[in-house]
Amino acid sequence: MTEPSTRAPELVVEKRINALPTTVFSFFTDRDRWLSWQGEEAEIDPRPGGVFRMNVREGNVASGQFVTVEPYHRIVFTWGWENPGNPAPPGSSTVDITLRPDGAATVLTLTHRGLPLELFESHGIGWNHYMERLLVRAEGGDPGPDEGA
Repeated sequence: MTEPSTRAPELVVEKRINALPTTVFSFFTDRDRWLSWQGEEAEIDPRPGGVFRMNVREGNVASGQFVTVEPYHRIVFTWGWENPGNPAPPGSSTVDITLRPDGAATVLTLTHRGLPLELFESHGIGWNHYMERLLVRAEGGDPGPDEGA
């Protein structure tokens, strides 16, 4: 008899953004641009082995490290939460973002792997919320204050 999995299936969010991949990519590699759609403060060093640490909202700090940085095409970083007792500690899951050109637009696919089952739904809500904010920002708009998901 096998034990039930405590890991969720892959979480996938896809958005078509009316901006070129070079523009969308910059919102994951430039700290200030990242903070324009997600987070209150951050330390971002977008190179393999570089630090990823972000106060997403209200002292909820996610952290990990960059694994893959392929300009204008793909960025991968580990993810987890620093608050004690969280079932997803820093670096325990992986966020994989791919960017595919589509004319003058970009199809962004975010895949979050390795989440504990109990965090799957809340992260789905969160990533959909933040990808919508990124879409607005990358297309030149202002997503306004982050009221949370």
